[in-house]
Amino acid sequence: MMKLPVKTTQPTVEIANAEVITLCNGMKLYILSSDDFEVMRLTLLFRAGSSRQRVPFSASATANLLAEGSQHMTAREISERLDFHGSYFDVNTDRDYSYISFAMLSKFVPQTLQVAEEILLRPTFPEEEVETYRLKRKQRLAIERQKVDVRAREAFASAMFGANHPYGQCFEEEAYDRLTRQDVVDFYHSHYTATNGFAVCSGRVDEKERTAICTLLEQFPVCEELSHKPFPTVEQQYEVRLTHEGAVQSSIRIGRRLFPREHPDFVGMQVVAAALGGYFGSRLMHNLREEHGYTYGVISAMVNFEREGYLAIATQVGSEVTDEALKEIYHEIERLRTEPMDDEELQLVKNIMTGEMMRILDGPFGVADVTIENILCGRTNSIIAENVARIRQTTPQEVQQLAEKYLRREDLITVVVG
Repeated sequence: MMKLPVKTTQPTVEIANAEVITLCNGMKLYILSSDDFEVMRLTLLFRAGSSRQRVPFSASATANLLAEGSQHMTAREISERLDFHGSYFDVNTDRDYSYISFAMLSKFVPQTLQVAEEILLRPTFPEEEVETYRLKRKQRLAIERQKVDVRAREAFASAMFGANHPYGQCFEEEAYDRLTRQDVVDFYHSHYTATNGFAVCSGRVDEKERTAICTLLEQFPVCEELSHKPFPTVEQQYEVRLTHEGAVQSSIRIGRRLFPREHPDFVGMQVVAAALGGYFGSRLMHNLREEHGYTYGVISAMVNFEREGYLAIATQVGSEVTDEALKEIYHEIERLRTEPMDDEELQLVKNIMTGEMMRILDGPFGVADVTIENILCGRTNSIIAENVARIRQTTPQEVQQLAEKYLRREDLITVVVG
């Protein structure tokens, strides 16, 4: 009996663009409404990351101290009120932005937004809370820096951008001693403004919730757009080895500066990174873990900042096999540059990448996270389908060409701490 060929179709990725509202103070609100879930999340982003600070640690301190007391509520009252209604509050600060999120059940939106208003618009940054924060963070940083992977991460950033570059700076723990409450207050007033941020709301957003969110956001003040000095010239070091007393493992970082997400080769280099170390069966994982037993895990990925982007490979290996592990990493990079990938292997990589995208987009909060990323890159959600199509269309020849172009040994930065 003749067997008819089976036609397979790839699932399409169609994510609606956010509704955009420009409020009376100029702040933009992006709404991704979904009636399938009885939850809502409001995320505010301010261009208030560490690259914007003039006083070391003032950016992260400001974000982390927002909920430590307001004009009408103590830190304990804020925490208890959020917990009572099952609401979730989270802050995160990176090199470029501070992210402040409130997740809540739909039936408790009014109550949660009342607390959000206190946190966002009326923080008092009590002196005793600032002092406690400084002491705890200084101690935590000192403990963290006893780990080889933390020292390697900081040394890699410094080697890639330079010790004076905002993306490469690492301040000593003693800088916390010089951080004052006034530094935090000043950073808050200058950066947490309508001019310097936007908001994304996802989940069930009815007219009542929409009105309440707009009322909250319209209270942010309008200020002149902040001017910042240009970033200094990048100063790279290509080989860095640091001794870490008592370490039984070495932490390895290998990579290079490339480009932000808007670059036409960014998606293609994501495929290259995934093939190297983006999943459990990747080339580096197979070589370093399965064949040689040098490590429990290794990862490679493209990293995106507002003004820069880079590829990084990270792993920890036994100190006695550090040089052997480095040779194998370079070997796998060179093999990707000189030999076309097998079609079956590349198809697996593409399936894993698109599957991970589908997983992220399965729910309103994941869609919101991807939307935020697109907003920061000046794109709409239509780029998602374009990127998935770009991944699916990648050929072994393209992977080899990109690796050959961007992963030359002389362009790679290598940092070893151990």
